Amino acid sequence: VQLVESGGGSVQAGGSLRLSCAHSRYTHSTMGWFRQAPGKEHEGVAAIYAIYYGDRSTRYADSVKGRFTISQDNAKNKVYLQMDSLKPEDTAMYYCAADFRGLMGSELHASGYKDWGQGTQVTVS
Repeated sequence: VQLVESGGGSVQAGGSLRLSCAHSRYTHSTMGWFRQAPGKEHEGVAAIYAIYYGDRSTRYADSVKGRFTISQDNAKNKVYLQMDSLKPEDTAMYYCAADFRGLMGSELHASGYKDWGQGTQVTVS
């Protein structure tokens, strides 16, 4: 298993959670967090670029801007998703994705990623 998510759980609206994605070999890959609610398609939540592009080192979905923060710790081979001010509509299975092979600007599109974790459930009530 190349990607392992953790940190999901149940939280009340307005609360916070921090998701972690442990990986073994994606230090040089753009990585993303996606979510999927029942009956819905994968939604790109946040992505972090492998190479620093000035102020575009991260990208967020409009629905989470200002509330979620993606970060990485290459020394620990982990990518994080800090989720604050959670809303019931944030309830979903959250997935970590790596080995991005899509076009620049499409980092929030699931089709651009080759490898995926098993997911961690987030429930906001």
